[in-house]
Formats: sequence, C-alpha cells, structure tokens
Amino acid sequence: MTKRFLLLVCGCIGLLTATAQQNVQFSQYVFNGLSVNPAYAGYKQDWYLNAIYRHQWVDFPGAPTTAGISIDGLTNAKDERVGVGAQVMLDKLGPQENLSAYGFYSYRIPLDPEDTRRLCIGIGGGITQYSIDGTALKYVDDLDQAIPLGKTSRIVPDARFGVYYYTPKFYAGVSVMDLFSLYSANINYYWGGYNYNTLKKTQHLYLTAGYMLNLSENLKLKPSLMVKEDFKGPTNVDLNAFLLIADRLWVGGSYRTGVKLWNKPALSKDLEQLDAASVLVEFYATQQLRIGYAYDITVSKMASYQQGSHEISVGFLFNSKKYESRTRSPRYF
Repeated sequence: MTKRFLLLVCGCIGLLTATAQQNVQFSQYVFNGLSVNPAYAGYKQDWYLNAIYRHQWVDFPGAPTTAGISIDGLTNAKDERVGVGAQVMLDKLGPQENLSAYGFYSYRIPLDPEDTRRLCIGIGGGITQYSIDGTALKYVDDLDQAIPLGKTSRIVPDARFGVYYYTPKFYAGVSVMDLFSLYSANINYYWGGYNYNTLKKTQHLYLTAGYMLNLSENLKLKPSLMVKEDFKGPTNVDLNAFLLIADRLWVGGSYRTGVKLWNKPALSKDLEQLDAASVLVEFYATQQLRIGYAYDITVSKMASYQQGSHEISVGFLFNSKKYESRTRSPRYF
C-alpha cells in the first residue's frame, strides 16, 4: 500500500501546485566545479570535457535520472584571464523533464607575481525547457479530461553568478544559481481548457571550500565542504574527504545532511535532517582521462523504498602542446 501511494505521488507530482524544487546535486561535483559555480570556467587552464550520469533512488517509482555534459577552458594562454564554458543537462523526475543549456564566462584576476593565486568572477546565461508528459501519469479514470494526452513544454531564460578564489592548496567559492526564478511565475501548461503547474527551479546559494594536505610523497588528503541553500527547503551541508594516492587514484566519501541555520516557517518542525552518505572512487587512467563512480546510501526513512543511487562520470583534459612551456600549478580542485 505504501509503495502504491508513493507511485501515485510521483505520478501526479506534475499536477500539484508547487513553487520550487531543489536543484540536482551530484556526488562528484568536487571534480567538476562548473556544475555549481560559473566562475570555475578555465580553472584547469586547458580545455576540459566532463560527462556525467546519475540514477537516483534505484527501484523507486518515478525516481530522478540526470545526464549532463560540459566543457570549459581558456580563450588564450597569454595571461589566462578569460575562461569560458558550456553545459547541457537533462533532468527527469516522474512525468517531468527539464532540459537546460548554459554558457559561462569567467574573468580570472591574478593576485601575486608568481600567479599561484587568482580571484575569478563568473556569469552564466541559458535557457531551460520545462516539460510534462501526460502519458507518464498514473490515474484511475481513463476518461479523465484533466489529464493531458501527450507531452507539452515551455522554455524560460535563466542566469547564474559566482566568485571563485584558489591557490595551489586551497579554494573557496560562492555562487547564486537560477537568478531569474526570483521574477518568473510558475511554469504553466495549458491543455483542453485546463491549467497545469509543474515544479520549477528556485534560486540557490552555494558556498564551497576545500584544502589539500600533503601526508607523504605519494599520499594527499583533501577535505572539503559545500553548503546549499534554497531559502525554502532544508539547508544542505556536504562534508567530503578524499585521499589521493600516487597522483592517480582518489578514494573518499561524503556525508550529506540538513541543518537548521534559521527558522523557516513553511518547514515541518519534525522534518528529518539525515540524507545520504556516499562512497567515491576516481581513477586517472592517463594524465588526461579521469573515470569516476559514486554510490549513495540513503540514511533517511526512504532507505527501505529504494536501492541507493549510482553516479558515473568521465573527464578528459585536452593538453595544449602550443603552450606546454607555460608555468602550471597542480589542479587538485
């Protein structure tokens, strides 16, 4: 009975009157900062291609699945001040689907003569196509005129802004995503004289920071954290720790939980704070090719209704032979 109820909720979520949802969060975001901060564009100096696929809450009806690809790099290597990037993302949740495309620009300001520290200011702009598929809904009455017969969609613009500071051993960033959601109305669809509201994104604030510790010649430790705030739902905090072995293999874990930083009247007083724990492995098959996998274990009450979450990513760095003579710092972030 409980599973049938959950299936009904997921199937009908596109018809519920709602104002916002939290952005998808990748467990491997620490290996692709562009997903949470546009100022990250160009950080690796050479062009970097990243692809990722996430299947969340396996065996849960209508569970989210997300796929994305991004690329970023420098427009020139003379002063390395301008970074650019692009990202395409497809996110599906039950009968809903969000397809987005963004472009990014980052201005990177050197802070010392040795060029080991930079302050980066980035902006991003793009569009999101929100869709709802009536054929994916589960309903009792086959003749219900309120159910759309097919798929309908709407396109809306969006923007992002971020600041990113880094040294060879430390980084910190702050970014605001989905800026236009402050001013846009709910994403509405019309069919057969009926009005449908679907979940849309809301503005998000991300705070990130991390540090690299040298434990030995072949062993390094990288602790990091991320705070994600959407000003409506629970504040999420990610605590991460990774070991880098012989500059080839990253092994680590992450713990995600909710925290109460301030009072939010719309949230239930007894809302569970526990979320998930993750195990991550990143392997550099070559100096250019990275392959990553993450498995999320849900530690909330949803644990008994699904089989965890799987996430696979591949990154490739296009080393530029034209600028091999330039001074490079290790890119650990």
